Amino acid sequence: MKLVDRVLGAAKGMPRRLALGAAAAALLPGLIGVAGGSATAGAFSRPGLPVEYLQVPSAAMGRDIKVQFQSGGANSPAVYLLDGLRAQDDFNGWDINTPAFEWYYQSGLSMVMPVGGQSSWYTDWYKPACGKAGCLTYKWETFLTSELPQYLQANRQVKPTGSAAVGLSMAGASALNLANYHPDQFIYAGAMSGLMDPSQGMGPSLIGLAMGDAGGYKAADMWGPKEDPAWARNDPLLNVGKTIANNTRLWIYCGNGKPSELGGDNLPAKFLEGFVRTSNIKFQDAYNAGGGHNAVFNFPESGTHSWEYWGQQLSAMKEDLQHTLGATPGGSADTGQSAQGSQVNAAGQTTGGSQGTPQGSGGTPVAAGTGR
Repeated sequence: MKLVDRVLGAAKGMPRRLALGAAAAALLPGLIGVAGGSATAGAFSRPGLPVEYLQVPSAAMGRDIKVQFQSGGANSPAVYLLDGLRAQDDFNGWDINTPAFEWYYQSGLSMVMPVGGQSSWYTDWYKPACGKAGCLTYKWETFLTSELPQYLQANRQVKPTGSAAVGLSMAGASALNLANYHPDQFIYAGAMSGLMDPSQGMGPSLIGLAMGDAGGYKAADMWGPKEDPAWARNDPLLNVGKTIANNTRLWIYCGNGKPSELGGDNLPAKFLEGFVRTSNIKFQDAYNAGGGHNAVFNFPESGTHSWEYWGQQLSAMKEDLQHTLGATPGGSADTGQSAQGSQVNAAGQTTGGSQGTPQGSGGTPVAAGTGR
């Protein structure tokens, strides 16, 4: 909390608007730590589910990328579940913190969880992503929209089009951006507690601060200075016209910073959920003003920046995803692999492995609404 104390101390006596920005800057790094997974690695999904750990080759990034995968059957559409800022290298946060594989087992939807990508925003970076652990090539948009769907089609019989991108926090904006620029692949975008106007106001500065705390990365290496067109390109609010023109099905959720019985009662989680809510309301207003008519906006009078609420939303959107993507529930999820939780190499061959142990119970479905 030294960073928090230092920035909050400096904020005393500032005008209210600047003080709010300073408070956000202080709280953002600690909060995003909640959004990226738990400190103790371990998969949530129960043993026995047909979850595989694929090693997918990426020429763009110069290495194999680990992907957690559960088949929805032959020729099934896919749901790409994208992680938060502190994405870990062992498991995707959706599996660490929710029973997503359990919820969507035999749903007719193939569940795709890329692993890694800390502070990446799931975008193609201008420069190498250099942080505390060294340098990596980040070309996540290329991987998610070209290399991974081609691999899944060839090796797991997953449709390369008509899929969904669903992300939380950092990846909320990423999901919309992927759908905006790859509308054939992603006809559905789900954004939970995302910052919907990252290029505006203090957005670039706050993002840079958070990325520095989450791995020592630099936002300028990603999209250049704040005046660079890449910031506007990756701003869902500025590109809401693309979303409307594509007729992308949307599921947009954001709480208001007040905890419910689900939990998340801590200062950073409460503060930043209220902070990002403003951008979500702006996005809804712009979407409605532009004539958009294919969205669920769920802005309840509770909810903090916490996995309990994101899991609840993922469970709640299941039927909407199935309907929109044309899933066939109950179909065989057999992809020709004999092992549960198996490790699969770049050639698509099973090499063994084990699935983690459940760590708790998941959220309960909630009806989607339009209230604020």
